[in-house]
Amino acid sequence: MIVTVSPNPSMDRTMCIDRLPHGDIVRSPRSYSEPSGKGVNVAVALHANAIDVVTVLPAGGFTGVQITGTLSDLGVPHIAVPIAQEIRSNVSLVEPDATVTKINEVGPSLDDAEAASLIRAALEHVGADDWLVLCGTLPDGAVERLYIDLVEGAHGRNAQVAVDTSGEALRSVLPYGPDLVKPNADELAELTGRALATLGDVVDAAGELRRRGARAVLASLGSDGAILLDDSGCYFGQARVDRVVSAVGAGDALLAGFLARGANGPRALREGLGWAAAAVQFEGTLYRGRAPRIKVDISDDLDRSRPLNEPCTAAGQPAESLV
Repeated sequence: MIVTVSPNPSMDRTMCIDRLPHGDIVRSPRSYSEPSGKGVNVAVALHANAIDVVTVLPAGGFTGVQITGTLSDLGVPHIAVPIAQEIRSNVSLVEPDATVTKINEVGPSLDDAEAASLIRAALEHVGADDWLVLCGTLPDGAVERLYIDLVEGAHGRNAQVAVDTSGEALRSVLPYGPDLVKPNADELAELTGRALATLGDVVDAAGELRRRGARAVLASLGSDGAILLDDSGCYFGQARVDRVVSAVGAGDALLAGFLARGANGPRALREGLGWAAAAVQFEGTLYRGRAPRIKVDISDDLDRSRPLNEPCTAAGQPAESLV
């Protein structure tokens, strides 16, 4: 069983536009809405591949009714924890060249009782050898220890924990020994204070996260592929994709595929990259299945000096000066 938790889920509205001029009226000939939040995205991908999964999320207001109703329509098992405030809605503006402009609401605030209910609902479904997957930003409110309490609770049940978050939420949970963390390049650079210009820089930064407590690091690098650093070794992988329609949700598909294949070593990395490559060939955040003719290359002999296509400064922002 895999249990995912999205403390700050959303309904995502995607609008396809021809261009995005500032201060003008923009018409969208096509739009659609999807349930989202990293943990929701991971659960949808796993469910689409017949993997036993349940997703746990807070739900409040009209948007809460909308997201749980959509998950029911998709057949995705879910546990909705009632909260007083309305969950957030996000808007993505997608241009023909796959440029995406996202407008994300902050989301609700959870009080002590709501946070405790979310933790209890997640841990009630986790047993020995299960995976608990903690995903996304934390909402406001009484949630400072939310991920920490979930990691400790899952380990107390002999379950494994994957964490996909950023900033202080990731920094604070590392000493508690998550079994897997999945930062992207920006998050890795921000957390370690390292500029990432080469594959070697990524490996060194991932090694630092392991020294801080993470047992394995799966670093998603966008068009540069992904690096896995775990007890079995260090691996670099890339998937060949002819046309990218939307990169939104690709990291979630990577994590889902990695977990589906056992979350360890090169075979899991290959599966995750295959799922991610499939995801970027479709619109939206929902995983729609493996696309044909995806070639994935995996190597345990990476070139540390190889430059990244998308380098990051120590602040986690892309840096043209590092190209």
